[in-house]
Amino acid sequence: MSNISITESQLDEMLKKLSIESIEDLFKIIPNKFKYDINDLSLKDALSEQEITNYFNMLASKNLNSSNSLFFMGGGSYDHYVPKIVDTLSSRSEYYTAYTPYQAEVAQGTLQYLYEFQSMICSLSGMEVSNASLYDGASSLAEACSMSISITKNKKILLSESVHPSYVDVLKTYLDPIGIEIDLMKMSKDGTTECLQILEYDYACIVVQSPNYFGIVEDLDKYNKVKGNALFIVVSDPISISLLKSPGDCGCDIYVGEAQSLGNYMSFGGPNIGILASRKKFIRKMPGRIIGRTEDIDGKEAYSMVLQTREQHIRRDKATSNICTNQGLLALRSTIYLALLGESLKEVAKICYNNCQYAADKINNLNNFNIFADNRSFIKEFIVTTITSATKIQKDAAENNILIDKPINDISDNKLLLAFTEKRTKQEIDSLIEFFKRYE
Repeated sequence: MSNISITESQLDEMLKKLSIESIEDLFKIIPNKFKYDINDLSLKDALSEQEITNYFNMLASKNLNSSNSLFFMGGGSYDHYVPKIVDTLSSRSEYYTAYTPYQAEVAQGTLQYLYEFQSMICSLSGMEVSNASLYDGASSLAEACSMSISITKNKKILLSESVHPSYVDVLKTYLDPIGIEIDLMKMSKDGTTECLQILEYDYACIVVQSPNYFGIVEDLDKYNKVKGNALFIVVSDPISISLLKSPGDCGCDIYVGEAQSLGNYMSFGGPNIGILASRKKFIRKMPGRIIGRTEDIDGKEAYSMVLQTREQHIRRDKATSNICTNQGLLALRSTIYLALLGESLKEVAKICYNNCQYAADKINNLNNFNIFADNRSFIKEFIVTTITSATKIQKDAAENNILIDKPINDISDNKLLLAFTEKRTKQEIDSLIEFFKRYE
């Protein structure tokens, strides 16, 4: 047993110290309606290890997931194929049990792969420096906005209405308590963000997501032309940007994203891994850990944690963030994945794009469904509008072993959010279309 209970004499000693007569007196503070008699819990008889495994496998099989259904869910977490070598290497004990480094030169192997992770994120995003990852995409955006406020000293941010709603919720959690105002840029009829030509206020940053929450690619160059003194923050899926002009080439100052799609499983919603990269001139305002490459006293290549501006390491008022760690194991998985695919990452994105366009062509031929905003500039997910209740369609689909999404900010109940990664086959997409035909 993992718990060694106290003896009767120890219990008596404890009760005497507390000046109570029985163990029940210790729990009088708990209302009776919250107390249960152990005889009323309907616990099953004890099972062997093999019987327990079989029992829970039986229970788990009742749940629909990406491995036992037709899976078309997206909205920030994606069912991409993870090569088995990612599991094999990241499961080695020296990686799997290692904690994120605190001291500057604690583990050369860990520091090296984090350095490679940073380098690959810079190459992918077109930015000059990257940190060694944050908790997830949402916290990365919040940290980027906090970073821009610290740099510009301005107290307002300008946010696209098409940014992921969950990211916005986290952003408000960060900024509302310190009095930072958020202004919104409205969404136009084609599903993209309406770019303001004249900024009335001095904003700390302009935030745009591309592809946005509705899957539509934004024209990032136009924001760079009107940003003024504000920093330009771009939120983007790292696989999608392998096909697009990089955020750095579009004038982005800070790039953030969610790297779950880079070699990490959805895992029922987490853990995830956040990306944050920026221009080099902002490096001392970046949160988290930054690994550098140097030479040791013998002239050999060495890696070191060169910046970690957290309150435990420097004067509290100089700390950039209370981010105390990084997603080391997930960063390793992303590093292996990116090193394995290299330029082939574009091929993954192209397959997603082709699947999306094929599905959109088929859906456009249905009477009861339309592509949102009639905009086909998407890569791996898009919105479908319907005159039928989206909630009903989603429920009916689940009963037919098909998992589809609804936008979490849709109150009209007439939109579906569909994702098509490289794992989806033509036969699976055709099966989805056949299901939709029931509602024509």
